[in-house]
Amino acid sequence: MSNQKHHGMGEKHAIDHQCHYDSYDHERIGRFGRLFRGEHGVSPLYTNPVDLIELGKKTGVMDSMGNKQVTNTVPLGMVFLGQFIDHDITLDTQSRFNLVNDPDEIENFRTPALDLDCIFGEGPEDEPFLYEDNSLRLLTGATNKNIAQPANLEKEDLARNGQGKAIIGDPRNDENRVISQLQLLFIRFYNKVYDLVEPNHPNDAEGAYEEARMLVTWHYQWIVLNEFLPAMIGQGLLTKILSGGRNWYAPYDRPYIPIEFSVAAYRFGHSMVPQKLRLKSGGAEHDLFSSTFGGGFSKITSADQVVDWDQFFDVNGSHQFATKLDTKMSSELLELPFLPPATPAAQKSLATRNLLRGNSFLLPSGEVVADCLAVSPSDVERVVDTVHDMLNGKNINLSNGIPLWFYILAEGGELGKDGVPGEGLGEVGGTIVGEVLTGLLELDPNSFLSRNRNWIPTLGAGNSFSMKDLIAFTAP
Repeated sequence: MSNQKHHGMGEKHAIDHQCHYDSYDHERIGRFGRLFRGEHGVSPLYTNPVDLIELGKKTGVMDSMGNKQVTNTVPLGMVFLGQFIDHDITLDTQSRFNLVNDPDEIENFRTPALDLDCIFGEGPEDEPFLYEDNSLRLLTGATNKNIAQPANLEKEDLARNGQGKAIIGDPRNDENRVISQLQLLFIRFYNKVYDLVEPNHPNDAEGAYEEARMLVTWHYQWIVLNEFLPAMIGQGLLTKILSGGRNWYAPYDRPYIPIEFSVAAYRFGHSMVPQKLRLKSGGAEHDLFSSTFGGGFSKITSADQVVDWDQFFDVNGSHQFATKLDTKMSSELLELPFLPPATPAAQKSLATRNLLRGNSFLLPSGEVVADCLAVSPSDVERVVDTVHDMLNGKNINLSNGIPLWFYILAEGGELGKDGVPGEGLGEVGGTIVGEVLTGLLELDPNSFLSRNRNWIPTLGAGNSFSMKDLIAFTAP
């Protein structure tokens, strides 16, 4: 074993002064926290916001100009499933661009667990409006009898109030048609399972609810562990984490969401969304923020807005693929059309918002995190060289270090999943995402990995369960 000390193993002078926030020492229950703290010798990166604005602007170096290539292995639906997972485990309504944000002071308004609280809310006692009157099935557009919506469309929609707002556990799951339809898919999944187990609980709706919720949640967790993570971080890295253990996500007390995950690594999906996509088999392609796809927060008004899942997941081989993971993003994401008019021009770019957010949370650089993880110096050099070559001749100074989110995108594009560039996350991004999501499962006392590590899915084909099986199970 080498006697050379990796970054974080030696002394770091003035670290207490640089990292004066408590989050560099420990995390607080119910708040966000850090993976890499003061004891690791990690200090925050500062990048001039002028450079970050230039880096993330429309027509700049991150703009794909409509020239993104697609992956060979990642169904497009996995990107939206990633968004759904994010809404299940994290909600930050308090951080600001114009403040230094301390994770210890920011409450996470979602439970840090893969427990589908975005579907079930706080349960039928606390949020009975999510459930049917005479059973504990979840409401849909059909059972709610949505106001002023034809029957053929309300059966394909979420339950909505008189203003058209979705009656669901997390309003974010109505922000585009795919995520809205995913919410409905999981509601239908639960309702079918509830109907399946109800005869086992005569005159005991609560018992049927508890069994159905557990089955639905465990099958969802199985998908996250056995389909989503292999697609995004690769089977090799996932096997390393599951067999060798988590080295970095090790909460002192209870599970929490690290900002290296929520502010940087888990925003990789922003690079994998195409500028145009299809909702229907053989249908037209729609822009990300078109009224058909991206209007969101409104009822379905046309059959064209109902998703055909074979276009998003590998049901019959006809699905669309996600675009390659790299430093390029769809042009429409670099000038978001739905922000309030008073939003500063620079903050209308999703890329710039991500970069500024990283600065405000005192995130370390990508190189520093790679050093902590003992990533091969040659791999780090390849990523750094890729970034510097990209910025050659541009008026952007990243000499202090590469912002963590941007480093993770560049790593994905240069090294990728299982060593295949562009197909998923590299070692830095994949380790953060893999350790946090597996850790949330292992540390949740109600998950299948915590309660029964020998559990095998019972609702799919054979001894497994995938999005294809979920879609088939919920079919009329």
